[in-house]
Amino acid sequence: MKRTTTLMALFAIAIVLFATACKNSKINNLENTTAQKIVPENLKWSERMMLSEIERFPEASKLDFVDKPRWSYTNGLVLSAAIRVFEATNNQKIYDYIYAYANELIDSSGSIKTYKFDNHNLDMIKSGDVLLYLYPKTKEERFLKAMETLDNQMETQPKTSDGGYWHKKIYPWQMWLDGLYMAEPFHTRYAKEYIKDEATKQKIFNDVVLQFDLIQKHSRDEKSGLLYHGWDESKEQQWANKKTGNSQHFWSRGMGWYGMAMVDVLDFLPENHPGRERIITYLNQYAEAITKVQDASGLWWQVLDQGNREGNYLEATGSAMFVYTFAKGVRKGYLPKKYLDSAKKGYDGIIKNLITVDENGIVNLNKCCAVAGLGGNPYRDGSYEYYINETIRSNDPKGTGPFIMASLELNK
Repeated sequence: MKRTTTLMALFAIAIVLFATACKNSKINNLENTTAQKIVPENLKWSERMMLSEIERFPEASKLDFVDKPRWSYTNGLVLSAAIRVFEATNNQKIYDYIYAYANELIDSSGSIKTYKFDNHNLDMIKSGDVLLYLYPKTKEERFLKAMETLDNQMETQPKTSDGGYWHKKIYPWQMWLDGLYMAEPFHTRYAKEYIKDEATKQKIFNDVVLQFDLIQKHSRDEKSGLLYHGWDESKEQQWANKKTGNSQHFWSRGMGWYGMAMVDVLDFLPENHPGRERIITYLNQYAEAITKVQDASGLWWQVLDQGNREGNYLEATGSAMFVYTFAKGVRKGYLPKKYLDSAKKGYDGIIKNLITVDENGIVNLNKCCAVAGLGGNPYRDGSYEYYINETIRSNDPKGTGPFIMASLELNK
């Protein structure tokens, strides 16, 4: 009997030791799995996507899948998002990423590498937002000089007969929705913080507001409330309606750029400026129109008003931009609270349908329209077939940047 009891005791000890070993093995496996994650999964989506971007593009000057460093709007877009993530997390890796871009592309004299002033391209203004952030922190004169160059471009930008900035010198007499986001937030903030002469400052504020007034006048469709991608005052472009000068369709990202332009410009346009209330009115009209074409999934279509048409698809970049615009618009008090529901529905749609996570923790945003424009060579005719047949890819910075900003606005 005594021998049986001893055997049973030894057996019980063996079971306990085996269970402990199994438990420790699971813990070790879990720790090893966690250690293998390049991007930890216990962070918020905003930081996870930002760290994923840094992993994909270790040099911010090569964002957008390019081989050589360049000064461009996509860099400025993602780094604007990076600035906000850094401010929320104090993650030094993110600040270093932001600084490295400006450090690489602004030389000691303040010249901007790869930038050509004479092109008068509004897209090139966007990365100026990075300098607006860095200069007060670093006091590096080269950053101030580069900002002065961008401001000088704005002051000499060719205009339509009623004062609208041409999108680029090579696109004469044309205003695109894109241009308002590329240039106006920078121009407004630069005037507010760096222009000392009050008359000059007010002139810039007036010019900024005029751009929104003109886009509303020329590009807004009264029936749907949506805005056409481009407007050609000369009506000479093949893509332009011969009566109105408008392009043919309502492009998701074009409308996305415009929404972000409104909520971001309002950060810097003085409270007492008479144009401020007009922009808020435009934003409310915009929100109403955009909500009407939101899909049941929460997402938005590449060609906004033709969801059921063959070839159309639920597109990531525009969807992220709309979520950001709505969420920020509500937070700042520009939009009624009902639009926060649209933002949350859109964000949930992105997470459910467009986000994937690799085994190593890298976050991907799928179904991004890589690029779309009007005119040029080869010629882009602005047709339905054109918009749906442009390249679709994952992790386009024109989607990841707005996704990061939308995530921050919703605290996700």
